Amino acid sequence: MRERVVRISEYLHLDAKRAEVAALEVKAAEPGFWDDPNTAQGIMSQAAGLRDEIVSYESIVADLDDFEVSNELAVAEQDEDLASEATASERDLRKRIDDIELASWFTGEFDNGDAIVTIIPGQGGLEAQDWAEMLMRMVMKYAERRKWKVDLHDAPAGVEIGIDRAVFTVHGRNAYGMLQSEVGVHRLVRISPTDEKKRRQTTFAKIEVLPVLPDNVAVEIREEDLRIDVYRSSGPGGQSVNTTDSAVRVTHLPSGLVVTCQNEKSQLKNKETAMVILRSRLYELEEEKRLAELDLLRGEKLDISFGSQIRNYVLYPYQMVKDVRSAVETSQVDRVLDGELDEFIVGFHRWRVQHETATAMTGGA
Repeated sequence: MRERVVRISEYLHLDAKRAEVAALEVKAAEPGFWDDPNTAQGIMSQAAGLRDEIVSYESIVADLDDFEVSNELAVAEQDEDLASEATASERDLRKRIDDIELASWFTGEFDNGDAIVTIIPGQGGLEAQDWAEMLMRMVMKYAERRKWKVDLHDAPAGVEIGIDRAVFTVHGRNAYGMLQSEVGVHRLVRISPTDEKKRRQTTFAKIEVLPVLPDNVAVEIREEDLRIDVYRSSGPGGQSVNTTDSAVRVTHLPSGLVVTCQNEKSQLKNKETAMVILRSRLYELEEEKRLAELDLLRGEKLDISFGSQIRNYVLYPYQMVKDVRSAVETSQVDRVLDGELDEFIVGFHRWRVQHETATAMTGGA
């Protein structure tokens, strides 16, 4: 842990960040700083983020010193209570080190911000709709574990089970960067709950992740290019569903993009949320056109079927979750589906950084 913490300090460039915080504080003290509230708020938010990063690192260093002392004492005195406390401290420290190491790898323009998550059923019929709902719950549970806020925008019920799709926003520091690990096709193998003969079923669903764009990112959307339809809301299970005619469907005619939102009781609020999602999707579309290569925001566009999956979840004939890219695997399938994704998210980003570093060193060959 000590070696990792030393390496992280090199990644974070803490002295430079302390100097940047000091410079931002000087700017904030200047007369007229709040004349432009949006710019001022952006500067204050930037300074707060840098402070959080510095404080997080310094608290890890201090707690690691305390852990070493308590651990040595537990060993020397063979004290089971102290040993138990030291084990809990070690577990907590490793998780915090993972988090701050991850944060040091997020260098993309939107990595530190919020994320719009879309889940789409693929091959597997009704089973795929059930699988999509399971994945929605998994990601939401992960967000809950991290104390991130989730706003569900759209999750209409499937034909018989599950959901037809899901769209929700995750609000939290590094949410977009973290959830990049989940982008792609997820494959489930299990005994079908809807098959009377209890045969094994392979099912697919896809997770897409977009950044919530800051207000200062320009995306041109003309009113004449939009068709806005209002309809009656619906939802999975029929409980806590808004049944007024307030659901909104926004169609961007030039691109054909369609965004729906129905979770809010207000038609105006649903429209505002749909427009936020549309801005992010149009931005992604422009990125694809401009770069004409791999989709940098959502990952490579693949069929939602066999051979394109990024992770396998096997419930029968054995229990295993394995990530195809990082090779991280576990037999604790229920825990993963309940939102314990840290091992896979850390493993993916470690694999990603190593892959990018190796590619840079070989000149992209």
